[in-house]
Amino acid sequence: MSKVKYYYDPDTLSYRKIEPKKSKRYRNVLLFVLGSALFGLLGLVILLNTRWVNTPKELSLEREVRNYELQFDILSKKMQQMEQVLANIEDRDNNIYRLYFEANPIPEEQRKAGFGGINRYKSLEGFNNSEIIIDATKRLDIIQKQMVIQSKSLDEIAKLAEEKEKLLAAIPAIQPINNEELTRMASGYGWRSDPFTKARKMHWGMDFTAPRGTPIYASGDGKITRADNKSSGYGKHIRIDHGYGYISLYGHLSKYNVTVGQKVKRGDLIGFVGSTGRSEAPHLHYEIFKDGERINPINFYYGSLTAEEFENMLKHANQENQSLD
Repeated sequence: MSKVKYYYDPDTLSYRKIEPKKSKRYRNVLLFVLGSALFGLLGLVILLNTRWVNTPKELSLEREVRNYELQFDILSKKMQQMEQVLANIEDRDNNIYRLYFEANPIPEEQRKAGFGGINRYKSLEGFNNSEIIIDATKRLDIIQKQMVIQSKSLDEIAKLAEEKEKLLAAIPAIQPINNEELTRMASGYGWRSDPFTKARKMHWGMDFTAPRGTPIYASGDGKITRADNKSSGYGKHIRIDHGYGYISLYGHLSKYNVTVGQKVKRGDLIGFVGSTGRSEAPHLHYEIFKDGERINPINFYYGSLTAEEFENMLKHANQENQSLD
């Protein structure tokens, strides 16, 4: 309500109410309307500014969001690279390493299986970007699982490789007498004429003719199980247990260079050529057993002979001549 103003009238000696002029009243109304319009326009401008012109805090939040989007894109590309590298390693693991060591490949379903049971990603639901976040988290979980499986696989491959290395070192794979000291390969594995009875009988090893005292070498890694003359016909002889079912025998020695229980490596000096036992002349009688059965030693010389030397040996070994024991 507007304030009422008065003035003093000297003629009537009293206060009289001041009546505003109509022009002034119209002016006040006009000013009020203009003021209201002005304030309304100002309010509209402020409202528009808050919609289209962000505050410093909003600008900072927008920058953070853009940075998160960039970092997420980089993370996604890194995950893609990791998936490609893992896929390459898995392919090599299944088709090269495990194949070489005769191990069963790991099924693809096992490598890339998800996680069953409870919803592991429930806490990530309900956000604006929940779908993207859950998808990225699932990819990371699967990558982590693949890495664990691959790590265990490589541990297994390492053990298989170690066993393979031991096996390759244990197999009797070299000729027990050097070619330089060998007079000749007198007799091979198979049916031969007995030097004493002249009867045709099975010759279970190979005879290497060499001067008495010629060094004899272990054909593979192993442990000396016998070094005695208590086996009929062999005279002084040595047996080496190579493991994996392999045993090598060296007969008719003149003397030993090892003792029972001693561990030897391929190429170690174990004894010397002689003519003890049932022998016609100085030579080494050499046999190989696999799982208790005698097998042809000629198949195990890949570690010490050239192709030409092996072919020559094969030719002589196949001749059905007379053995020396």
